[in-house]
Amino acid sequence: MLKKRIIISLTFLDGVLFRTKNFKPDYRYTKNFIDLWSIDELLMIDISKQKFSKKYLSLINFFSKNCFVPISVGGGINSIQDADVYFKSGADKIILGPGTISNSDITKEISMKYGKQSIIQALDCKRISDENYDVYSESGKKSLNTSPVSLGKKALSNGAGEILINSIDNDGSLLGYDIKLIKKSSQQLDCPIIALGGAGNWNHLLELFKETNISAASTQNIFHFTEQSIISAKNYLKNHEIKIRN
Repeated sequence: MLKKRIIISLTFLDGVLFRTKNFKPDYRYTKNFIDLWSIDELLMIDISKQKFSKKYLSLINFFSKNCFVPISVGGGINSIQDADVYFKSGADKIILGPGTISNSDITKEISMKYGKQSIIQALDCKRISDENYDVYSESGKKSLNTSPVSLGKKALSNGAGEILINSIDNDGSLLGYDIKLIKKSSQQLDCPIIALGGAGNWNHLLELFKETNISAASTQNIFHFTEQSIISAKNYLKNHEIKIRN
């Protein structure tokens, strides 16, 4: 069995790190916390109106040179040329938004050039009933009227290699992951799954790995970006018999 991964997700607005809880900037951590992390991967997502700014590209370059784990980058990718910019800036993988799934050529072209392992397809999901979810685009404003599983399968057939399941309802809540959403998606999508949205303590990570077969947990709000917090989380999981990367 492959060991589980702990991934940190960072959201940037105009070059400044924002935490999703209450959506407030956190100026302290933008460049000061990466040297000794025990994380397994890093996600960087730009939510600025002006995409591909020099400020954001310089941040990608900075992290790629100073943080020795795979770095996945997203924000505004609508063509292979957009993906080229991020890869040239130091990204190991790119994150495609839900809106790109309808244009299969984008994923196919990127997959042919860089390989499917370089593409993470993000699915921003919102609960519409007790058992059903829709995927939303445009920062959670527009429903695509399609289930995460249906769009996930389409993204994989287009050439994506990994799926990021983000719960819009739980994002920033610190109340735990949407286990029902993640379990349902991971049971029907044949690829590595990253879960995002809601982690507030180590037990939420444990519950996620115990109750689902996903490969990675991603979070940002519960970490203060110190070596001790990552080690603490991993030790907690190991003590509860979760096989986690060192």
